[in-house]
Amino acid sequence: MADKWKHTALLVIDMQNDFILEHGLMRVNGGKAIVPNVIKAVEIARQRGILVVWVVREHDHLGRDVELFRRHLYSPEKVGPTTKGSVGAELVDGLVIKQGDYKLVKTRFSAFFATHLHSFLQGSGVNNLVVVGVQTPNCIRQTVFDAVAHDYKSVTVVVDATAAATPEIHNANIFDIKNIGVATSTLHEWCESSA
Repeated sequence: MADKWKHTALLVIDMQNDFILEHGLMRVNGGKAIVPNVIKAVEIARQRGILVVWVVREHDHLGRDVELFRRHLYSPEKVGPTTKGSVGAELVDGLVIKQGDYKLVKTRFSAFFATHLHSFLQGSGVNNLVVVGVQTPNCIRQTVFDAVAHDYKSVTVVVDATAAATPEIHNANIFDIKNIGVATSTLHEWCESSA
């Protein structure tokens, strides 16, 4: 079974405490609800031999590498969102990076922007992507649009393993994502799919 999935990677985006937990500094309202589905997607990916790529934000303690509009959240006196080494930057409980997985640190919305993700995936023989995580209008959307621009053969967003602040925002972005040729499926549909 692993052969048919060897050109696929699962991108798990920003499933970190600061985005998911109730007290998270950048909490996405719908984030906590998708954790079980993200855990299941990772389990299925590993069973299929799919490369799991953990895409996370980690920022300098002074926020020097964060977007300009967020820099006010960082200072020597307080820990900003997803500061490197902070509890907020850790993956939520239930999600664990294992041997054979890959961790990619980003500092912007897209996992492709100013990172080596594309060259890493090419070097790994990946031309199909499956995307889960938060949040749909920002990091999911930007990453997916960049994946399409990089001509990945197939891009799939698992709609019930991605989330936004509200269902309306999530659904509006899924609508836009579908309109650029990206496949959208539920976790059940993706688990049942054969390729």
